Amino acid sequence: MEGKKRVHVTINGRVQGVCYRLETQKAARRLGVVGWVRNLPDGRVEGVFEGDAGAVDQLVKWCRRGPSLALVSDLELEHQDYRGEFSGFEIRF
Repeated sequence: MEGKKRVHVTINGRVQGVCYRLETQKAARRLGVVGWVRNLPDGRVEGVFEGDAGAVDQLVKWCRRGPSLALVSDLELEHQDYRGEFSGFEIRF
């Protein structure tokens, strides 16, 4: 779909216990991006973001630094085919 984008991200570093998921959700909603974010058992955070390409890019840029208490060491990014499957942005458990 023209102008739409979907990415799968995995964020490494000090990203759990610092409100990373909640702040990602707030940033996504502010940007109009839909999808989800969750903690992984190994201490990383994972998410799938969909929306207008520019807004998704802005959210990925935000994730590279995260909230003030986070310390992001690496962000893995995988581009996927846009599916339009989400109606909002949720925190998964």
